[in-house]
Amino acid sequence: MTTYATVDDITTLWRTLTLEEEKRAAKLLDVVSATLREKARRVGKDLNDMINTYPDLAEVARSVTVDVVARMLMASTDREAMSQYSESAGGYTVSGTFLSPGGGLYIKKSELARLGLLRQRYGGLDLYGVNDQGDLDPTV
Repeated sequence: MTTYATVDDITTLWRTLTLEEEKRAAKLLDVVSATLREKARRVGKDLNDMINTYPDLAEVARSVTVDVVARMLMASTDREAMSQYSESAGGYTVSGTFLSPGGGLYIKKSELARLGLLRQRYGGLDLYGVNDQGDLDPTV
């Protein structure tokens, strides 16, 4: 099975990893790569074929994979994975922003768009009918 990045890529593009993080990253690379292939399949594309056709897409896939793995590594495994947290005393206010909503693997829409894996929709709504001459006819 092909992975789109390596642990060395994570170290080069993000930061040096601890031994524990390296072990997690090695497993996450397989999961993220498989997830990207599955997302591509769901929109009727083969990511590996796309990369073979457009070699520059391999670098984009590497970057996206590193971004997703880095986000997963930043998520705490022993407490809530918050990227922002604030407290107040008198008014009993606590707020926070989760790093990975739901705690699982999360691939952003912008990352899928970078790979060309977002399904685009198009369409129109004819508010008026068309008469026999092909002109718009608001009475139809």
